[in-house]
Amino acid sequence: MAYDNEVVMRAFRLYAELSLDGFVDKERLQEYMADDEVRGLVDQFAREVDCVTLSAGSQLYMIPLVRLSPFHVTNDYLKKTYLRAQAVNADLYLLYLTVIVFVGAFYDSYQSMEPTRNFIPMDEWTVLVHERIDTLKEHDPEELKAYEREFSYNWTAIVEKWDSMDDIKETAKRQTGNTISRLSFMDTARRFLLDTQLAEEVGAGELTLTEKASIVVQRYYMELEYNRGILQFLYRFADEKKAVREQKEEVEHAVDQ
Repeated sequence: MAYDNEVVMRAFRLYAELSLDGFVDKERLQEYMADDEVRGLVDQFAREVDCVTLSAGSQLYMIPLVRLSPFHVTNDYLKKTYLRAQAVNADLYLLYLTVIVFVGAFYDSYQSMEPTRNFIPMDEWTVLVHERIDTLKEHDPEELKAYEREFSYNWTAIVEKWDSMDDIKETAKRQTGNTISRLSFMDTARRFLLDTQLAEEVGAGELTLTEKASIVVQRYYMELEYNRGILQFLYRFADEKKAVREQKEEVEHAVDQ
């Protein structure tokens, strides 16, 4: 299909802005939506670099789909921007886990598509991370190592990193990234979510999913192709353990009667 040179240049300028900032605002979104040829070319340019475009609210985003995309956020960037100077891969794994738990807190299962809550307080998010790591501890060590090879996630390092931090019941009212503690690490995760426009603050210590995050979840987060079974691994085991405990409690209650 042959395109007019002006159309190609308009599409390229729009793509260039997306490449630079990762998003464009309302005026450029309207241009994208109003012209089928421009939209088709921008989407084609994005696919060539393993990205996808999506609109959320008054903005248009370009999201990398695979790690090999040149627009994928690198581990080195995350370490330098959000973590301590001496951060190791275990810190990154833990950061990824906190993000997974944050998103998962808004859905009633790893297969649901619509959020079931409006916001989550920081302290509850921290407790949920703690519970998820406790679930990892329930796996046999050798079984956990097998899962590490399958998912390319060092689950053991995540557990050790979390356990090496201060206890969850910390007395400090305010934590910063300079303090090695669970609360300060959660504050780092909070800043990362806010900076990437995956979360926004709705009150003191309360976060909610952005429209951008909801759309990403609906289109890609729950897909096995993109999450590689990690959600099923993290949540199914916990659900099965919970079901067993509830069944045991019902039997014990029946015996007592």
